[in-house]
Amino acid sequence: MSSKKVIPIRPVARTLEHRTVSRVMAILELIAANEPVGLRLAELCDMIGAPKSSVHGLVRGLVITGYLRETQGRYCRGPASAMLTIGGEQIPAAFRHALQELTDGWNETAFLATLAGDSVINIDLVEPHQIIRASPPIHERRPMWPSSSGKVFLAFMDARRRDNYLNRVHPDPKERASILAELEIVRATGVGCSRGEVNPELYGISSPIMVADAGVTFTVGLAGPSTRMSLNVDAVAAAVLGTAQRLSSHNAYPAPDFTFGSIPSLREAEPRTAGRPTHVITSGTRLDS
Repeated sequence: MSSKKVIPIRPVARTLEHRTVSRVMAILELIAANEPVGLRLAELCDMIGAPKSSVHGLVRGLVITGYLRETQGRYCRGPASAMLTIGGEQIPAAFRHALQELTDGWNETAFLATLAGDSVINIDLVEPHQIIRASPPIHERRPMWPSSSGKVFLAFMDARRRDNYLNRVHPDPKERASILAELEIVRATGVGCSRGEVNPELYGISSPIMVADAGVTFTVGLAGPSTRMSLNVDAVAAAVLGTAQRLSSHNAYPAPDFTFGSIPSLREAEPRTAGRPTHVITSGTRLDS
């Protein structure tokens, strides 16, 4: 266990102070000051001087929206907090190098995504020198399903949280059963694929990056026009998975033994575009020209 000293911060007195806003800001400031160890709920209550019932609700809301994350009873900064700073957080050099390697190897757009509440956020990407290419939005919240990264996050999510999300967002039992069946394959193979489901002109392929004590915190992937990606989808998926496993090992997480290759070729799967929204998450929102 880390011996990092907890640094309390006394909220600054404000004129015409709004108690809820002040408490939320105090929580964020305290968590930031005590990174990377984080704080327990009881510690936050003592530092803020507020009852547990009040602080718990605020903390829970910040977790749901991605501004905090909970790991083994301790609260730390969540990925959405990067959107509060200009330019976001510094991307680790190993991650950036991996994206560049994927783009150089396949001449398609490589991206790094994270989960903030119920939303997927692309936090970095490297685009190729292609005239026509996928250009996913960066630092924008996008719904999880049916993006490739969203499928990965759902597949490796705590079952209770996953089911809560599906019950709210996909209430139709048949659709939910179909999603769960696909998530089982994603979890077994370590590959999530969006084959024209968000935009019929684009493919996206993602794999999970495991982080010690935090599970699946990021995904890495490639996105490109379906006319190019469909020709090499299995090889691209293998490359993305290998990159994710190397980055997981870099973060002191033993790479899982996925069974990619034991299922029918991804090329045999039919794209499912009917009834899907036209906006795209990690597999790209448009084709730049």
